[in-house]
Amino acid sequence: MHELQNFIGGTFRPPREDRWYTSDDPASGQPGTRMPNSTESDVNDAVDAAAAAFTTWSKTTLQDRSKILLLIAAGIEAQLEAFAVAESEDQGKPISVARQIDIPRAIHNFRYFGQHILTETESVSYGVPQHMSYTRKMPAGVAALISPWNLPLYLLTWKIAPCLAYGCTCVCKPSEFTSRTASMLCQVLKDAGVPDGVVNMVFGDGPSAGQPLIEHPQVPLISFTGGTVTGKRIYERAAACVKRLSLELGGKNAVLVFDDADFAKLIPTVVRSSFSNQGEICLCGSRLFVQRGVYERFVAALTEATRQLRVGHPADAATQMGPLVSKPHYEKVLGYIELAKQLGGTIVTGGHPVTVPGYESGYYLAPTIITDVDPSSRICQEEIFGPVITICPFDTEAEALRYANDSMYGLSACIWTSHLSRAHRVAAAIQAAYVWINCWMVRDLTMPFGGMKGSGLGREGGQDSSHFFCESKTICLAE
Repeated sequence: MHELQNFIGGTFRPPREDRWYTSDDPASGQPGTRMPNSTESDVNDAVDAAAAAFTTWSKTTLQDRSKILLLIAAGIEAQLEAFAVAESEDQGKPISVARQIDIPRAIHNFRYFGQHILTETESVSYGVPQHMSYTRKMPAGVAALISPWNLPLYLLTWKIAPCLAYGCTCVCKPSEFTSRTASMLCQVLKDAGVPDGVVNMVFGDGPSAGQPLIEHPQVPLISFTGGTVTGKRIYERAAACVKRLSLELGGKNAVLVFDDADFAKLIPTVVRSSFSNQGEICLCGSRLFVQRGVYERFVAALTEATRQLRVGHPADAATQMGPLVSKPHYEKVLGYIELAKQLGGTIVTGGHPVTVPGYESGYYLAPTIITDVDPSSRICQEEIFGPVITICPFDTEAEALRYANDSMYGLSACIWTSHLSRAHRVAAAIQAAYVWINCWMVRDLTMPFGGMKGSGLGREGGQDSSHFFCESKTICLAE
């Protein structure tokens, strides 16, 4: 079993109250990692360390911050395989995905922001005669960075990198289900020259560690990625202190397939957008709406491609889908499949556990396609966050939009069509903050990212990150 410690003020230390949490290895169903179940006293120590470090770090030059960020990227890159193995074992994702996507993107996060901060400029205006007005961005303070279990290193570094780039310090709380790569990152940060206290890591669950962190009076900004229910609680608690928030919450993302879509490109991409990382990605498309003229053809082609996916142990290079992250989540997803059956849905493929020889207690589930369900039913409205998709037919563009927008969520969407005008028209009308046309998961860090409706508030990426981590003020100077 792996054992972690908190990282506070540049040192690894056990929890003050000697409370511990054990997460399972999802591939075997056995205990995998023991970590602190931190409490308010640990959080206070971490915030104190971050607040003390902020005095100096906030005054560090952009050039020095850039140099450190690039060294962090190089440090992760030097240990890419070790990080990939840890993330695969911790979360259950196929190791090929960790090697090719998650860890490289974590590296890119530090490289991008390390370079980006050297090219930013401020606004200057001479609109008032004999006066010059200009904006200046100042680091906002200690940030609470709370990351989810599904992309543990990638999404944590997406928060830490801009936080450091813009002169803030932070206290991070990774998910209690997947904390190993976060712990490994601490040593990389230290080796790269990040001063003690600039980044602190407290491990534990939401009630014990997360709540005192978001409520701490010395923490003025909170970046949270996770479920909508938890996000709403954070929103309520932060409102009392008027804290700055970035909330990237749940998704029930629509995929619209029109009858002129390019099937050769469409099918393999939709397989990825449906079942990558066992469907445990907030951007996965789980509600598919297909124009009636190609509906039967699409269902048949997608079903055949889905049945070719290999479910297996995440360390196997041939595995395309690993286990779900935990037993409670596995049981939750199975419960939704049973609900679909009760609602009259047809399980076209999957819908059952998968036994992997030697790992019979692991949380493996076959990729599942469900048809014959009402778009307004629970199975099409509630976030499942697993390898389960629904497919419903539509006749007109207006009907497709009505189905797609009939959701409390508004994180992302995909549109498949060869008609350029339709692509732009539908993309503008769909209620989602990030829309892909004839592709999926193409990410440009210069573009803002976030959610609409129940999928969150605030945007991250590029200039939007500086708006979150910096206090922007306008200064007027008389000549």
